[in-house]
Amino acid sequence: MADQTPETLHELSETYDQLRREIGKVIVGQEEIVEMVVVCLLARGHTLLIGVPGLAKTLLVRTLARALDLDFSRIQFTPDLMPSDITGTEIIQETDGGARTFEFARGPIFANVVLADEINRTPPKTQAALLEAMQENHVTAAGETFELERPFFVLATQNPIEQEGTYPLPEAQLDRFMLNLWLDYPSFDQEVEVVRSTTAGTEASVQPVMDAEQLLRFQQFVREIPVADNVIEFAVRLVSQTRPQRDAAPDFVNEYLSYGAGPRASQYLVLGAKTLAALDGRMTPLEADVKRMAVPVLRHRIVTNFNAEADGITPVKVIDRLVG
Repeated sequence: MADQTPETLHELSETYDQLRREIGKVIVGQEEIVEMVVVCLLARGHTLLIGVPGLAKTLLVRTLARALDLDFSRIQFTPDLMPSDITGTEIIQETDGGARTFEFARGPIFANVVLADEINRTPPKTQAALLEAMQENHVTAAGETFELERPFFVLATQNPIEQEGTYPLPEAQLDRFMLNLWLDYPSFDQEVEVVRSTTAGTEASVQPVMDAEQLLRFQQFVREIPVADNVIEFAVRLVSQTRPQRDAAPDFVNEYLSYGAGPRASQYLVLGAKTLAALDGRMTPLEADVKRMAVPVLRHRIVTNFNAEADGITPVKVIDRLVG
C-alpha cells in the first residue's frame, strides 16, 4: 500500500478534476456544494441538502450518479408513504407446479445513490425506515436481512420555506447525516447561463469518469490517510467547545446553545479533512481543512436556545465565532 499511496493520491485528484468537469456540463456554479457532496461520498457519509425548489438539487444528484456510473433512485416523500414503499415488500409468486410462495420485491432503497426528496414530508415511522438503512447498510423484512450494495449514498433534501404539514427530523436522526449543506440562489450571470442552456433544446452528455469498484477503492484510501495528532486534537477541541456548561465551552456558547455536538461530529470533521486533503493532492490534512468542514458538519448538531433567537444568533454564527 505504501508504494502505491502517491500513485493513488494522484489518480484520485485527477479523477476528481474530471468529475467536476462532467458535472459542470450540466450544473452551473454551485462548485462548493459539488465539492462537499463528493467529500461526503468519499467519506462514506450521507448528506442533507436544504434549498428552495428549483435549484437543481435532483439534477445535481442524478448527474453525479451518471458521472460515477452508479445506480440511482429517487424517492418522493409524501405524508402517505409507507416504510415498505422504501425498503420493499413481500409479494406472492406462483411456481410452475401451482404452489404459492412469498418473494421479497426490493424497494428503491436498493440503489447506490438514493435521493430522498423532501424527507420531512413523511411521518417519523417512514423516515426511520430510511435512516435505519443508512445506519445499518441493510434492510430487514419478514425476519430476513438483505444487504445494501456498496457504495451506498443517501442525499436527502428539505424545503426551508414551507413547514406546514411537515415532520422535522429529530436531532438524533439528523446526527446520522455527515453534512448539512444549504443551497443558495445562483448569481445573475449563473442564472443567465442556466436559462440559456436549459432552453436551447440540447442536453449535455455526461460521461462516466469512475465506477463503483474505483469509488470503493478511493473510499478505503481516504480512510487510510494518516492524520497528525494536532489535527485530531484540534477537531475534538472544536467539538468540545460546542457543549454548554462544560469546561471547554466559551461564555457565548453557554449563553446561546442548549446542546452541543457529540463524538460523531469529531469523527466526521477528521474524515472530511482527510478527503479535502486527498482531493487537493495532499497526503495529510491540516487544521485549515478541519475549519472548512466545521459549518457543514456542526450546523445540524448544535441546538440554539431562546437567547440566541432573541439576539439573532444562528448556529452558523456560533460556529464561525468558534473557528474564527
